[in-house]
This record gives sequence, C-alpha cells and structure tokens, in this order.
Amino acid sequence: MRAKWALVTGAGKRLGLEAARALARRGYDILAHVNGSTEGASALRDELAPAGRRVHVIQADLSTAAGQEALVVQTKTCTSTLDAIVHNAGIFERVPFAEIDRARYDRMQAINCEAPFFITQGLLGELRAAETSCVVHVTDIAAERPLSAYAHYSVSKASLLMLTRALAVELAPAVRVNAVAPGTVMFPEDFDEATRTRFLARIPLGREGSASDVAAAVAYLVCDAPFVTGQVIAVDGGRSVAL
Repeated sequence: MRAKWALVTGAGKRLGLEAARALARRGYDILAHVNGSTEGASALRDELAPAGRRVHVIQADLSTAAGQEALVVQTKTCTSTLDAIVHNAGIFERVPFAEIDRARYDRMQAINCEAPFFITQGLLGELRAAETSCVVHVTDIAAERPLSAYAHYSVSKASLLMLTRALAVELAPAVRVNAVAPGTVMFPEDFDEATRTRFLARIPLGREGSASDVAAAVAYLVCDAPFVTGQVIAVDGGRSVAL
C-alpha cells in the first residue's frame, strides 16, 4: 500500500503543528515545513515515530521566491506523490494603514498568498499523481470582515480566499481545494485582558478557539470530504454570523 504524504507549512508551532499531528493520526506521513526554529517539528517527529509515522522537516523562508522554490524542490526529493497540502504558514501584524510601507505589504502578500499560489503550482504534478488529493488554505474571517489596522493582512487573506475558489474550479476533478477560516483562535500574546474580554463578548460560543479546533476542520476537509471543494469553513465560534 502506497504511503500517503501531506505537506504542512508552518508546521513548527501553533495551528500548523496541531494540523500535522491530526493528519498523522489519520495515517499521513508528514512533510513539516518550518521557517526558523525546527524544535516543534523535530519533537513531532520523535512523538510520531513509535506509531510508524514519518516526519521530514523542511526549512525554507517563504517570504522569498527562492525560499518557495526551495520548499518545492525539497518536497520533490521526498516523494513523487503528494496527497495533501495544508498552507498554514502566515504572518499577522497590527499596523495602521498610513504606516504600511511597501516592504511590509510585500512581505505579507508573499507569505500569506503568493507562497500558497506558487508552491501549489510547483507541486501540481505530485498532487495529480496521487489517486485523490487536496489543498487546504488557512485563511481568516478577516478576509471578508476586516479589522481596523490590519489592511495588508486582510488583503492577503482575501486573496487567499479567492485563490481557494479559483483553484477549486481549475484543478477539479483531480485536486480538491478548500479553506478553513479561523476567527479568534489562540489570542496573540500582546492582547491585554481588556482586549481579550472585548473579543470574547462577540463570540456566541463564549470562548476563544484552540489549535485542535482548527486542526479538526483541516482533517475533515482532507480525509472526510470527498465531494467538497471550493468551500470555506469558518472556525470561529459563531463570531462571523453575530451582529
């Protein structure tokens, strides 16, 4: 029986690490992309080894075209068939619109949208070589409901949302393409108590989301949704539907 491989970007921490863990539990070997620290992905490799799951750690800077291409090349050296890509790597920062310079804007778009675009393009042959394959983008409810002082972030995630729909049409039926859109999941460390309380008041389920909440949605789209493509699942406790 052929091994199933999933590439997860930003797999060294937070949502990416949990998504890689969830897919490994469902029988996937993992290509774990990281940018800086390899500690989380290396620990995952040690954790999964007793169960017979393989984890290859790939380090690449996705803010550059060279880094994106390096990830594609290293992935191809590991496998000729790719069953899933989870584009989780991303950056998030609060900057007033008037202070966003071209360097900040370009880096945001490169990591959050251009990397998923060109990595999927570069690995299209490997995706098509699998019997069934899928791509999952981790976008954000801010793609459709922007927050003040996050203009460049919201634009990048809106682009990723449209990429989800465009590729779902163009790559069908060989490759399914979907997205998960987290809401308030794992508060940023710089959120003070007042900010956290304000955000929680807008969430009908009354709590912040966890990495495992998002990972469960990713695993569903990869493993349990063969007739689902072009869709975005909001993992936000109902925040996006509340007034």
